[in-house]
Amino acid sequence: MPKKTLSRRFAAVATLLGALFITGCVTTTDSRFSREADRQKAVESYVQLATAYIGQGNLERARHHLDRALELAPDSSAALAAQGLIYNSDGEPELAERSFQQAISNDSGYTRARVYYGAFLYSQGRMEESRDQFRAASRDTEYSDRASIFYNLGMTQERLGQLDDAIVSYRRASELSRGDARSLLSLSRVMADSGDMAGAARYYDRLLLIIQRNQGLQHSPESLLTGIRIARYLGDGNQESSMVLQLKNKYPESVEYQQYKALISNDK
Repeated sequence: MPKKTLSRRFAAVATLLGALFITGCVTTTDSRFSREADRQKAVESYVQLATAYIGQGNLERARHHLDRALELAPDSSAALAAQGLIYNSDGEPELAERSFQQAISNDSGYTRARVYYGAFLYSQGRMEESRDQFRAASRDTEYSDRASIFYNLGMTQERLGQLDDAIVSYRRASELSRGDARSLLSLSRVMADSGDMAGAARYYDRLLLIIQRNQGLQHSPESLLTGIRIARYLGDGNQESSMVLQLKNKYPESVEYQQYKALISNDK
């Protein structure tokens, strides 16, 4: 099994949406749904199947199930939001946006539509709008993956140069996820960027413990450069030398290694 690396550059919308897809199988029937409860259950099943197929990249199967869902409930926010994902995958951003907006208009409390729309806006470079959608989504205390919402909110805030706000969001993501590596890395890096090196060191130490305990994780260029900056601040020459060696040997062509060389050049 290949090891995972830690990085905040997670292929824009692909990674933002990746964790949102629902996997698994749902059994449906072709029987007529005479009662409202049955109709709603059928719509939910079709949407769940469609979303799973979108996650697998099987858009044709996804379209088939979404068509069935929309036949039963043309105003279904869940179906319209999933339809937006398909339009986006098809390179139809205007249609995708229209679907996301309609989903939210039909049910402003359907948080998943805001999450999809926020990711879409992020991929379009519309950071302020993306931030606003993630901020609205973060208020839903019943949403199953609020940690990812706060992480995405932190990303948009960071891109907007709002580092203090990004720190708050990344910290909340870390709390909700019980300290996952991705949130800890972003939090420690942004704290270092904002000048709070002591605070960055505390969270980075927690990140190091996770990497040491999980054989499936290894340092990325980003995590190594962050560690180097913190080690230099703390005067920990051994830690700095070890991480510099890893960065040079494993990622000699990385942007982070070029940044490290610029860092030491400025110190001379």
